[in-house]
Amino acid sequence: MNDQQRAERNFKKEERAKDGRKAMTEYEIQGRATRAKTERLKALRLARDAQVQTDAPPAKRRRVFAPVKEANDGR
Repeated sequence: MNDQQRAERNFKKEERAKDGRKAMTEYEIQGRATRAKTERLKALRLARDAQVQTDAPPAKRRRVFAPVKEANDGR
């Protein structure tokens, strides 16, 4: 193996290491973003649930039915 081949092999090895570090950094950033989003959504859900529990339930509406017409038998 000559010096050029050894240099190319070392260069490729360093490039793979850089790519690995970059991928790991991106993975960690995405994980932090996901956790932050989940935390925000959980806070919103808990606030909404607390609001629902403190609000009075809506009054029930009574249904008004139209009077039933009697059939005319013609008698």
